[in-house]
Amino acid sequence: MSILTETYQLNNGNEIPKVGFGTWQIPDGKPTYDAVTAALKAGYRHIDTAKAYRNEESVGQAIFDSDVDRENVFVTSKLPAETKTYDGVIKDFKSTMKALDFSYLDLYLVHAPWPWGQRGSTEYDEANREVWQAMQDIYNSGEAKAIGVSNFNVHDLKNILDMADVKPAVNQIRYFAGYTEPQITKFAKDNGILVEAYSPLATGALFENQDIQQMANKYGVSIAQLAIKFVLQNDVLPLPKAVNEEHIKNNTQLDFEISPDDMELLDDLSGSDFG
Repeated sequence: MSILTETYQLNNGNEIPKVGFGTWQIPDGKPTYDAVTAALKAGYRHIDTAKAYRNEESVGQAIFDSDVDRENVFVTSKLPAETKTYDGVIKDFKSTMKALDFSYLDLYLVHAPWPWGQRGSTEYDEANREVWQAMQDIYNSGEAKAIGVSNFNVHDLKNILDMADVKPAVNQIRYFAGYTEPQITKFAKDNGILVEAYSPLATGALFENQDIQQMANKYGVSIAQLAIKFVLQNDVLPLPKAVNEEHIKNNTQLDFEISPDDMELLDDLSGSDFG
């Protein structure tokens, strides 16, 4: 069985493929269409997009034009970080569904607990509770099979959990070797929330690291393969992104095991190790 068809179980009982294909920073139109087409061809069954990426339409088109049935592809999209009202959530969700041309979404995430320009702000606690109310209503309508959050720290998660009837299924955070957000990850896991890793290659920074290169050589794999496997062995869901068909295929070759000692070494890297 391919790792691409293996699944984690979400806290509502739904299954989510263990590796997702990320589309952040891939331009709309042909680049996104071609990348998603290649990903589906390579065996990916989990595609991640967002309204803020401005490429939902091409993601939806590529899925419809593929040989894979819509119900066999797990698709995630995200509510813009700036949207902090009940009505705004409903409006943006409808707009996402129209762009994708879907009748349902597998997972819908709140992209961040604060507008991007106010990273780290706790001024939006009340607004986030209002947003979560709308997310729950979308979930209860059946149009989103699961709901979750992204970029939420422990404080932000507690703020939602204190009032939630539906617990977030996922928290998608920046996560890679040397940057694993231990407090957020532990809190999420303790509360039955699956952690997803965006930028599992540190947006390319891992490629500059000699220690990681040496370890990849030892296993006879690429740095990308090592980085993705590291995430998986921590029971976190990686969302690698690639546009080159060869890289898309290579990122699926994960049939090896990193030793406990090497996992520890990768865990102990710090941001200062990257160039």
